[in-house]
Amino acid sequence: MIRGIKGIKDITPDEIPKWSVVERSAHALAQAFGFHEIRIPVFERTDLFVHSIGGTTDIVEKEMYTFPDKDGTSLTLRPEGTAGVVRAFIERGLKTYEASRKLYYIGPMFRHERPQAGRLRQFHQFGVEYVGSSDPSADVEVITLLWRYFSALQLPGLSLELNSLGQLADRQAYKEELVSFLKTKADGLCENCRRRLETNPLRTLDCKVPKCREATTDAPFLTGFLSTSSKEHFDRVLQGLQALAIPYSINPRLVRGLDYYSMTTFEVSSSVLGAQNAIGAGGRYDGLFETLGGVPTPAVGFAIGLERVILALPDSSLPELEPWVFVASFGKKGREVGNTLMDSLRSHHLKADTDYTASTLKTLLRSADRLNAPYVVIIGDDEAANNQVILRNMATKEQEIHALDSASTAIRKRLGFRKHVET
Repeated sequence: MIRGIKGIKDITPDEIPKWSVVERSAHALAQAFGFHEIRIPVFERTDLFVHSIGGTTDIVEKEMYTFPDKDGTSLTLRPEGTAGVVRAFIERGLKTYEASRKLYYIGPMFRHERPQAGRLRQFHQFGVEYVGSSDPSADVEVITLLWRYFSALQLPGLSLELNSLGQLADRQAYKEELVSFLKTKADGLCENCRRRLETNPLRTLDCKVPKCREATTDAPFLTGFLSTSSKEHFDRVLQGLQALAIPYSINPRLVRGLDYYSMTTFEVSSSVLGAQNAIGAGGRYDGLFETLGGVPTPAVGFAIGLERVILALPDSSLPELEPWVFVASFGKKGREVGNTLMDSLRSHHLKADTDYTASTLKTLLRSADRLNAPYVVIIGDDEAANNQVILRNMATKEQEIHALDSASTAIRKRLGFRKHVET
């Protein structure tokens, strides 16, 4: 037997209802906020991610699925969505289209990391990118969409943390101070953080290794190095969230290590997920367009890991099952009439199913039980001859007789199914 790849998970039919809820909610809310869907390629040139994510990050150095094309070009399965969106925006000249200022995507991403709950090698993200505005109101709108999405799904134990990364000049002054401090604590840092001293010192602040957290307890924070304009921008973001009654806390350890990030950064977590509790994060990345060869363009966005959302999703968020019927038709004429009725129900978008391997009423009802069918339509040769069908409520065992000629409409009305029902 050929087995699936470790860390690559099948999404089976019993899991699909939860996936349908989180994906439908993503589409509905993104569109309600004026965002338009974009579909980007699953793989890109490796250089795109080296420039956007950073050549010294763990993602680029250890986690990307990279392979040579037949012409020798290095290609990579996308580890995140923002780089592809920005590349498409620049390459396709999307700035000329007003609808392209606000984009969202949903789809699989790929990273070679140790599989664990909610963290797979093929995983799925919902993300948005608001392009072209440096106004703090754009930050507020993106954060609001993120918060409303999780709230609509009734995820428990939510918390929103924010920080400001300031502008590049703010961070350059801060890095000098931070590196001087970290060098005095080098012996207490993990191996990764000692390496980051030279390549990415800000990332030492969000390291989850306990000894690193302890070593950086008294570290200076970036908030003390913000310029007046950076402080004003962050204050306006906080005021905007307060006006919308969105709760938040400020976390000075919340950082991003690359220079194209700026100003607002944020993260939402759920307390029910344990140590790996982050379910969505984002921020402003005003320098990325220029890094990827475009003109300087302000932008802000977020990405949500849908596997983690699924883990936190309560059953109460699932909608009630749509009404449907199992067609128990048997006998030569009964099967013929049953198939016709089943097609009529389906053509009006009411779910109808049967079991072609069962040929008696007893075995058909047994199949209906296994499928948890709420209603069964019984049609044998006798019912067909009498121009009748029997509708059975499987929970109460109550039965109703309907004329065959009007059975499709009567059944849909009886089940409260309004779509395409004739009045």
